[in-house]
Amino acid sequence: MRGNAAFFVSCLLAFTGGHMVNYSVIIYAQEVLRSDLLAGLGFGLCFSPPLLLGWYAGVLCDRLRPVYIIHFAQGAFIIAAGLLAIGHLTVEQAQDRAAFVLTAAFFAGVGWSFVAPARMTTLAQISLPADLKRASLVFNLLVMLGFGLGPLAISLCRRLSGWPAVFAVAAILFVSGSLLLIGVQTRATHIQHKSVLEEISEGLRSVRGNALVAELLLMAIFCFMLMGPMQVLLPRLATKELNFSELGRGAFLGTLAPSLIIGGLLCLFIISRVPNGKTIFAASLFSGLLFALLSIAAQPWAAVLLLAAVGILGGVAVSLIVAGLQTHAEERVRGRVLSMYTIITQVVPAASGLAAGVLSHTSGVRQAILICGCILAAFAVVNFGWMRTLRAYRGH
Repeated sequence: MRGNAAFFVSCLLAFTGGHMVNYSVIIYAQEVLRSDLLAGLGFGLCFSPPLLLGWYAGVLCDRLRPVYIIHFAQGAFIIAAGLLAIGHLTVEQAQDRAAFVLTAAFFAGVGWSFVAPARMTTLAQISLPADLKRASLVFNLLVMLGFGLGPLAISLCRRLSGWPAVFAVAAILFVSGSLLLIGVQTRATHIQHKSVLEEISEGLRSVRGNALVAELLLMAIFCFMLMGPMQVLLPRLATKELNFSELGRGAFLGTLAPSLIIGGLLCLFIISRVPNGKTIFAASLFSGLLFALLSIAAQPWAAVLLLAAVGILGGVAVSLIVAGLQTHAEERVRGRVLSMYTIITQVVPAASGLAAGVLSHTSGVRQAILICGCILAAFAVVNFGWMRTLRAYRGH
């Protein structure tokens, strides 16, 4: 894996820059445009394009050299950062900048549609088969690290030089990430092209014909179902129920990112020592149960510990799923299979977050947390019963 150092650094820069753009759209809409509606629309535009474009991204990752797709995706992010900067610097009235913010959010959504499957496909091509599983764990760790560094980088840039510095640094990260890929050699794996719909269908047939890959994708759906409720319900829990101060709420919510990273690091040490399939089920089950326990947490310290445990278990489950998909996806349809995973990571949290918001509105935040956690735990038990291939999957 040492030869992949430039690629891994490029990943860290790109994912940090991507989350800087995401959070910039949301925070800028809330604080500068003073509109929660625009923040919500921006969030939707950042994450809804993969629902449609993600399928086409997978086809292109097999048809073309995936490194070309990475450059295209990072170009979309650079356009997004540029639009945010242009709107901020050239439009005098803040409320007139909404079009720039929403258009930037759309370009960020385009970037997310293509960058994750392209980078995952590239990783499989530049790694030795014996190193691929561990390389996948490192990749997923960098994804989570970028998720944690994005908002931190925004805070530092704003403190030093305001919003223009945020947009400039995000663009610089993407340019630097692309420059690091100049020496990375990739190849197209699918030479005989059919129509896009036929090639998408071919990818779906490949998944249906591989029980382990199909069950890993299904488990990814259930694992990412918890991300939406955490993003929607935890801020309300922190302020309305646990009475955190503004600083305390930030620290509480900030527990999630390092916990996910710790879970990813833990996987590097346990992946060859534990049965991977059973570990995924166990991590999913206990993350659901511990999340449900947040509904009765009365003390802030208890809530922090429970959230940290949920994050660690989530990091373990997701890391093992990514490693399994990379290892067992068929080479000629790898891009299409991995695009299905990235669609799941973008769309499922948004949908489950919406459902959690509705549940919280009707039943209260604590009741919503209890129901969401119990549903995930129940699915883990049910899936363990019928997913025989994943249950038997040792991974080593």
